[in-house]
Formats: sequence, C-alpha cells, structure tokens
Amino acid sequence: MGLFTSNSKNMATTSNQQTGTLYNALTAGSKIIGTIIADSDIRIDGSVEGDLQCSGKVVIGEKGNIKGNISCQNAEIMGKLDGKILVKGTLALRATSNIKGEVSTQTLIVEPNALLNGTCTMGQHNAETKK
Repeated sequence: MGLFTSNSKNMATTSNQQTGTLYNALTAGSKIIGTIIADSDIRIDGSVEGDLQCSGKVVIGEKGNIKGNISCQNAEIMGKLDGKILVKGTLALRATSNIKGEVSTQTLIVEPNALLNGTCTMGQHNAETKK
C-alpha cells in the first residue's frame, strides 16, 4: 500500500473564501489506495481503501466511501464507512450516513435515518485511551 501525506503546501487544496481556511479534498470519481495523513481538514467525496489520519476535521460527502480506519479531531459523515473511527471531539452522522464498524468519540450526533451497525463507545476517556 502507498502512503499519501498532505498539507496545504503539497496537496491540491480548496479555499473557503468566507473563512479563509484551507482544506484537502478528494473529489467524486477519485480513488486512493493506501494511507492518508492530513495536517488540515479533509473532505472525501471519492473512494479510499486504507487508513486516514487527520489532525483536523474529516468530512465524508454523500458519495464518499472509506474502507479502513479513521483517526481525527472531529468528523461529519454523510457517506459510507466500513472500519473503525476514532474521533477526539464530535462525530456527526447525517441522515445519509452508513457506518459499519467501531466508533469511539467524545460526543455523538445522529440524525434520523443514519445507519450505525457496530459498536460505539463515548466519552473523553474512551476517545483518548484508544489512540
């Protein structure tokens, strides 16, 4: 498997004109096989087979699909995840999300119709001890 490391200097980034922040993006139709390490926020609308380690927020769009493990500060999921996710802060599962696997987070937000099939542990102790 490959290793993909990103930061705002060496990966294509998108600028949010309103806030002036940068984030990494994998667009629909794109696929990465390997490990992604991101220093800033990342949005996945494509497909990832492998692990994702992010120092910021992970957003999986409605067409996004991840088979692997995620470790991040915060996350918002609208697409599919098959694997483990460790969120140190807040995890938001939107109505279109479909999660299969283990979830560990400080705070969990679940919209109606979101799917979560697996285990879930919550609280600061759980999120910090499973690093």
